[in-house]
Amino acid sequence: MKGSCNNHCHFQIVYCLILIALITCSFIESVSAARPDAGETNIEFIRTSCKSTTYPNLCFSSLSSRSSAIGVSPQLLAHESLTVSLETAQSTSAMMVKLAHSQGMTPREIGAMRDCVEELSDAVSGIKKSLGEMKELRGKDFDLKMSDIQTWVSAALTDEDTCTEGFAGKVMNGKVKTVVREKILEVAHMTSNALALINSLAALHG
Repeated sequence: MKGSCNNHCHFQIVYCLILIALITCSFIESVSAARPDAGETNIEFIRTSCKSTTYPNLCFSSLSSRSSAIGVSPQLLAHESLTVSLETAQSTSAMMVKLAHSQGMTPREIGAMRDCVEELSDAVSGIKKSLGEMKELRGKDFDLKMSDIQTWVSAALTDEDTCTEGFAGKVMNGKVKTVVREKILEVAHMTSNALALINSLAALHG
């Protein structure tokens, strides 16, 4: 009888432990379902913030992969947006330098390329200064530093637009013109988005 009781009691204990485990798992799952995943929250923050930009689809596609670095910080969002703009400007400039040295280019085309590389170099310089200032963006000098950033990014956007205009006419024909113009426009659009996000950040502290 004693052995039978022990077996029965052991079975009851095991049953209770299984039941507790099931209830606990169910509770954890329900809490997890009720609380959105941090990754989803970050992505949604980027999507919502990008709606204030001129090119929201480009904004979201270029920044969504950086959601873990951005979190839900408007300042980190603006910083990452500038970083993407800088990387794109640098890669576009490098591509254009290569093209300018390729065969089959007319002197006029080479001239347009070189002018554009110079404009992009100025834009890169302005974006780099902005990124440096962005890291120091706090304290009583916030408004002054923000004003500097807005000025530099606006100037970078003007440089990129000037570069784009250099390929608007019949300076260059064919596939090269299409590729170059698309890349420059992408840089300009990304910088435009970065400026919009910077302006949004400034408005939060206004």
